[in-house]
Amino acid sequence: MQKVLIANRGEIAVRIIRGCSDAGLDSVAVYADVDADALHVGLATEAYALGGNSPADTYLNVPKLLAIARRAGADAVHPGYGFLSENADFAQAVQDAGLTWIGPSPESIRVLGNKVSAREIAVRVGAPLVAGSNGTVETAAEVRAFAEEHGLPVAIKAAFGGGGRGMKVVWELDAIEESFDSAVRESVAAFGRGECYVERFLHKPRHVEAQILADGNGNVIVVGTRDCSLQRRNQKLVEEAPAPFLTADQHDLIYTSAKAICREAGYVGAGTVEYLLADDGSISFLEVNTRLQVEHPITEETSGIDLVLAQLAIAAGEGLPVSKDPVPRGHSFEFRINAEDPGRGFLPSPGTVTTFTVPTGPGIRVDSGIRSGDAVAPQFDSLLAKLIVTGADRPKALRRARRALAEFEIEGLPTVLPFHRAVVDLPVFAGPDRLGVYTSWIETEFAEQLAHDPSLAPAAPLVSRRTVTIELDGRRMALGLPENLLGGLVQGGAAAVAPSIPKPDPAELRSTMSGTVVKWLVEPGATVTEGEALLVLEAMKMESTVAAHRSGTLVGLLVAVGDAVTVHAVVAEIED
Repeated sequence: MQKVLIANRGEIAVRIIRGCSDAGLDSVAVYADVDADALHVGLATEAYALGGNSPADTYLNVPKLLAIARRAGADAVHPGYGFLSENADFAQAVQDAGLTWIGPSPESIRVLGNKVSAREIAVRVGAPLVAGSNGTVETAAEVRAFAEEHGLPVAIKAAFGGGGRGMKVVWELDAIEESFDSAVRESVAAFGRGECYVERFLHKPRHVEAQILADGNGNVIVVGTRDCSLQRRNQKLVEEAPAPFLTADQHDLIYTSAKAICREAGYVGAGTVEYLLADDGSISFLEVNTRLQVEHPITEETSGIDLVLAQLAIAAGEGLPVSKDPVPRGHSFEFRINAEDPGRGFLPSPGTVTTFTVPTGPGIRVDSGIRSGDAVAPQFDSLLAKLIVTGADRPKALRRARRALAEFEIEGLPTVLPFHRAVVDLPVFAGPDRLGVYTSWIETEFAEQLAHDPSLAPAAPLVSRRTVTIELDGRRMALGLPENLLGGLVQGGAAAVAPSIPKPDPAELRSTMSGTVVKWLVEPGATVTEGEALLVLEAMKMESTVAAHRSGTLVGLLVAVGDAVTVHAVVAEIED
């Protein structure tokens, strides 16, 4: 193995490029048009254009990726996470092309990447499980039947996905149809496949997982555990390792069942076995992610094992870096720094990063795919960087995290930094005796603080500025002003310092985010009520809805399926 094509972008592409460099391997980057100047493109040994900007035209396009591998003379492919990383057909195509696939076998991806067959393996090895469907569900009617038999809430999940995409939690029977359709759409957009299954949704569970490594000789170790309970829209925001406040029995059950599942599947490489820990202490197997996880750095920091180097070594036919489960040393947190606005429900917020200043000091690591001046495209994931903070124990790691988060500076677009700064001070998260957060805690218990904390208020829309030269008391000075205010001064003279701004039409329905129109949920002329979801938008591979700002009749639809809209743009009107 000499040259590795990285079938990905952003932060994880940068991480793998650096891993290849450490291993003495050449790296080949690929890029969409919008990523032509991205960090991973410049760091790789070679880089090739995919042509296009949509995921389907670029990072999900298997023929293009394999053609570039041949052109570059690559002899291996690393898929990173997301995109094609859990696509067995892609893994098989790589191997059929005579290349080394850096990951588990296509057979293991099929059996474990399919959440349905993974459940069957879990049953065979005696892993703990919650009630779920027997196989995939083809229609919303099947989901309704399951909910009527087992009760609400239920979770509709992409059978061939992960990372929270293609997952919808349903609390009311009337929401099943749209939730099922949305789960299928998200799954197709993110993973190229739309099959889904359904299972009971545990109320207020923690999310705990085991990082495993397995070689080609049947050896399996658990490198460590992680807690990933702080999530929004079923996607993780904060992770820590090792998972805190587990009993000895819970720890042993996770380690034993994770190894058993992987051995039964003939697993080779790095992977993660995920569990839900209910508030009564019971554990339920969730899924296996047959790839490197976003949160792998915290396990690297607490185990001393470089997981990317381990992946490369295992793919080259070598053994595990250690012969037994490592004992964790210290404690580590990972804070995902996403381009999202906490004050607007963590809506994706693409734009341009004007300032990107990272913290430094003992125990601080920042994995990033961006720099100051980079544009964050709406087509792809909202992850900008990962802040990894490690200390001798959990309290010391938390103290370092507070300092590092205070030092982290990003300007130009909203990010989740204000949320992270708030949460590390909350007793429910930072308490010494228990972890009080759970997978839906942000949407439920933290919602009130989100609504009233000034530090978490919606980010103000960016206003362009212009600098003019003025004379003040005989001294020449430069004065920067918002462009709209300056325009008023120029047109109206001194009396226009506070120009009158026309009041917006109260009938106007405005988009709450930038994105692409997926569908209208109601027809023109329909009577709608305040708060009712009217329009589905997609940005950064996640769907969100625009709700009615008042009750009335929906008229004057200005956007159609496939149209791109910007935040605050008028999309329709609601007549009183």
